[in-house]
Amino acid sequence: MKVLVFDIFGDFGHFKKFYTTSSPLTFSFPPPPTVKGMLGAIVGVDKSEYLNVFSSNNCKIAIRILSPVKKIRMGINHINTKGNYWIPLKKKNHEARTQIRTEFLKNPAYRIYVYHNDRSIFDKLSEYVMMHKTVYTLSMGLSELLADFKYVGVWEAEEYHMGECEIATVIPMNIVKEYGIRFEEGKRYFKEKMAVDMKQGRIVERYEDVLFEAQGKSIYAQTMVYWEVENGERIVFF
Repeated sequence: MKVLVFDIFGDFGHFKKFYTTSSPLTFSFPPPPTVKGMLGAIVGVDKSEYLNVFSSNNCKIAIRILSPVKKIRMGINHINTKGNYWIPLKKKNHEARTQIRTEFLKNPAYRIYVYHNDRSIFDKLSEYVMMHKTVYTLSMGLSELLADFKYVGVWEAEEYHMGECEIATVIPMNIVKEYGIRFEEGKRYFKEKMAVDMKQGRIVERYEDVLFEAQGKSIYAQTMVYWEVENGERIVFF
């Protein structure tokens, strides 16, 4: 099958963890629904429709970490705009702004692999990425964190079952065989629980534990299914 491959990167990123409130933390890579939002921004699918257009029934996504995960904390000023106006000065018992300590990714970079069963959508997405063109501005999670991207290619991908090999992408644990991960020296393994499937209204249909190597190195795993692309990378789709 044909797979669009492109890299996305930026100075900073923030993909908020769903269980954090007062001091927002970030995932180490964009969850699949966030990547679908990026695809929608590229081709101009409205935010009320992109989860349908790029639903799991129509679209497969794989995510590879290209640069080591680095996280920093910075304060962000939140301005009080209740009542549709901004209070510019501090008043008694009322602060004009509140500073929130927020976790950011520094110099994040990812390789995205995309398959879509609608050829017209796939071709339009491939054309826009190749031309470095978007309908809406692309960001790394927050509108203030602008992102850039680079076309890599449209590659053939071949499906294999019950394989044991080096996987270049992050791995959803539901496709890993029991005791199917070989932990190797010099690699940093982490697992994060995240939403991998949403429907309209941003209602989560499925959460999944996802395994990744924080330096961007491959993971030796025994999976129920994997795909091999033209350059020899072995990947796993959500």
